[in-house]
Amino acid sequence: MGDVLDEGPFYHGTKAQLQVGDRLTAGFRSNYRPEVVMNHVYFTALPDGAGLAAELAAGDGEPRVYVVEPTGEFENDPNVTDKKFPGNPTRSYRTAAPLVVVGEVTDWTRLTPEALQAWRDRLAAMVAEDRAEIIN
Repeated sequence: MGDVLDEGPFYHGTKAQLQVGDRLTAGFRSNYRPEVVMNHVYFTALPDGAGLAAELAAGDGEPRVYVVEPTGEFENDPNVTDKKFPGNPTRSYRTAAPLVVVGEVTDWTRLTPEALQAWRDRLAAMVAEDRAEIIN
């Protein structure tokens, strides 16, 4: 696990409707670069961080934040740690092993429509400028 800072609880944001016991696995397209099939499942120790991911996720479903447990080793997410932010202030992680859904959080902070659009615009600009590289 390296220098992983957290022991949980952990959260995953998505627009998929999941049930306790469901397993989240790698092998799906990135929400940010759909041409990239992801080798990892991403999660965070911050419910609001998972909420942001849920709101930015592809699809038309309702954004949801789930409490998840890793089933194997995990590491700091290199897409946001050190490469972009020293350490791991976003408390973001990734794993090649499945995550198991153990519950749902409903009291996470939702973005205003303006804040959500600002995030979408920022991500679109990064993709357009080819600055949205994913370390897969």
